[in-house]
Amino acid sequence: EVDFWIIPIIQGFVQIEELVVNYSEASDDEKSSPETPQESTCVDDVHPTFLVALISRRSRHRAGMRYKRRGVDKNGNVANYVETEQLIHVHNHTLSFIQTRGSVPVFWSQVGYRYNPRPRLDKSENETVSCFRAHFEEQLKNYKKQVIINLVDQTGREKIIGDAYLKQVLLYNNANLTYVSFDFHEHW
Repeated sequence: EVDFWIIPIIQGFVQIEELVVNYSEASDDEKSSPETPQESTCVDDVHPTFLVALISRRSRHRAGMRYKRRGVDKNGNVANYVETEQLIHVHNHTLSFIQTRGSVPVFWSQVGYRYNPRPRLDKSENETVSCFRAHFEEQLKNYKKQVIINLVDQTGREKIIGDAYLKQVLLYNNANLTYVSFDFHEHW
């Protein structure tokens, strides 16, 4: 009987916008010219209307401040996990794209508050296997397949974390996971 008093909430972000796509062949200068007649009506076949929603939901498990909460816990929850869903509704069809992000699912930490403290591994490879497995079994249960994009610096001080992550992916050896290492420092 207390359900009446419980309010469902999320920690995250929601934005919904209606967009109109104008397929006009006119240049941007012509479109903004006062001499160019502007259509005031929107015909769906000529100027389709899209409803776009962006919803980000932050997990309540292992939420925390950057540099203080890192890695995975014994239940497979990763620090600062966020699921972001993009929904597009057009012509009575709704399309969805989901992206998740979170800390690298191994036991690691960064000590101190100075800028970019050196990361360290807190548990061995063998101690990490079951928690890594728990994390990705939950991910695959929810999303069926995943592409992992590892954004960890592959050559600098974060290399130890990236190497541990890749090792766990190889040990897990699941055909529904695709691993991609992308070092954005090279494309900076």
